[in-house]
Amino acid sequence: MTEHLLYLAAGIVLLYFGAEGLVRGGSGLALRFGIAPLVVGLTVVAFGTSSPELVVSVQAALDGKGAISIGNVVGSNIGNIALILGVASLIYPLEAQIQIIRSEIPVMIGVTVLLCVLLLDGILGKADGAILFCGILIYTGYTVYEAKKQTKGTENYETELSKNKKNVWLQIFLTVFGLALLIFGSDLFVKGAVSIAKNFGLSDAVIGLTIVAIGTSLPELATSVLASIKKESEIAIGNVVGSNIFNILGILGIAALIQPIDASEISKIDTAVMIFTAVLLFPLIKTGMKLVRLEGFFLLVGYAIYIFYLINQAA
Repeated sequence: MTEHLLYLAAGIVLLYFGAEGLVRGGSGLALRFGIAPLVVGLTVVAFGTSSPELVVSVQAALDGKGAISIGNVVGSNIGNIALILGVASLIYPLEAQIQIIRSEIPVMIGVTVLLCVLLLDGILGKADGAILFCGILIYTGYTVYEAKKQTKGTENYETELSKNKKNVWLQIFLTVFGLALLIFGSDLFVKGAVSIAKNFGLSDAVIGLTIVAIGTSLPELATSVLASIKKESEIAIGNVVGSNIFNILGILGIAALIQPIDASEISKIDTAVMIFTAVLLFPLIKTGMKLVRLEGFFLLVGYAIYIFYLINQAA
């Protein structure tokens, strides 16, 4: 048992620092090649903080543990909204930009519903993976196109681009080293999480929805909490919404293309909770254009109830 706890702890540490290195290095390289800061925030940062979910879900799919692969994404998307935004808004009320309400959140809701439809037959096959992966290509391309129109040529853009023409080898090192840590950390994390949960009689689905989902969401948690402390609400909200979109389209798209995923252990209640939290975020933020502390508190209470339900069902 002690050995498995060490695997779990080491995996979490490696996933966190691996994601941090990948985000820092990738962001620097992206700016160096002329990609505007807003584009980096919407793509590299949001997608980079989801990289632990990617490597864990792909590894779990290859190991034939489909419930962990799907459960990781479903649980992470629920936790990103209910747990992470709940904590972040308790620290400081999160103000939302109109772009998040008009386009990003509706896209997140749409891809969440799409995933639930694809899961109705209990399997996420290669054709489903292709649909999801095409979706992330379209979403990223559109985001880059729109953001470049809005930011290229601005003083802030030129300043950031000038700064990041330095230390290219450090940026490459951070990117490659971060990716290596993610791959190694994901293997340790999955081994430790599965072994511990099995000792307590938990199913693969519950493991994925709870321990694995929370562990791989640490980069999003750290990013959004830090952004909230700095009163950078757009980063806190945008990171979560962008990560949720990438979790579904990118992670499950890639994982299903590599290996069809058996999703039969993921219940309709789990997917319903995922849709509910995605839809709920829209009116919460649209009211007053911010997520206030009381709303964050209720999100956290709702998440605690859901986790209690999962553990109670497994007992």
